[in-house]
Amino acid sequence: MSKNPCIKVCEFEQDVCVGCGRSRQEIKGWKKLGKAERLTLLAEADLRLLALEATGRRKRR
Repeated sequence: MSKNPCIKVCEFEQDVCVGCGRSRQEIKGWKKLGKAERLTLLAEADLRLLALEATGRRKRR
């Protein structure tokens, strides 16, 4: 299974965590997702993180 991408920042910008790139709903449902769903979600989260980084709003640990 895919490892949980949480980096323990948990600050939200327009319902997207600036640490991991997932929405609150995606974070809540993470454990219920299958491997393919997790990989898809991680790819979408990476795109969100790139957008946050481009605007200087991404947080890193």
